[in-house]
Amino acid sequence: MFSRYRSYNTYIKRANQPNRMSILCLGPKSSGKTHLLKKLQTESNVDNTSTSVPTIGTNMYTIKHNDYIMQVREVGGSMAPLWHKYFGGISIIIYVIDASNLCQISAAGVLFYSLLTDPALLRCKILLILSKSDASYRQMRNEALLMLQMKRLQKEIRQKVTIMVASAITGEGREEILNWMKKQSITHFH
Repeated sequence: MFSRYRSYNTYIKRANQPNRMSILCLGPKSSGKTHLLKKLQTESNVDNTSTSVPTIGTNMYTIKHNDYIMQVREVGGSMAPLWHKYFGGISIIIYVIDASNLCQISAAGVLFYSLLTDPALLRCKILLILSKSDASYRQMRNEALLMLQMKRLQKEIRQKVTIMVASAITGEGREEILNWMKKQSITHFH
């Protein structure tokens, strides 16, 4: 356990070096976090033949965009009760919801609300990604936002939540997400 603790502290120290951002990617099981992060790393990493298994534990991704290096730690959806253990030193939360699975939205909303109320994340930038846009249609995404009560929620929380639509398969939203992450890192470091 000590070696894990030490390596996590090393991760936080390394992530907080100049031009490096420390980012946490969360979301329910099967929301598309792994594919999305692989697509953000390299556009050719994911296509319609790509498969993944549910993340049990964590995965680390280094995403380079122009001169910025962003360390992203993906924590599996099955680890939701332990997510708070990873909040130290985090400046951005990427929360991924499968917009094509309306049955998952309520549970995803409960997890999302618990993140927004955590005192450790009051100064975090939050990016809510409605993923799997290739498998959903606009009405499903609108229903997802209604079910999450985003308009009401935006009025009641301190953090600004940015909402984007993405597909790891088609690459939709990739550039917008990378540009948003870069913009956050520029404002964080300057």
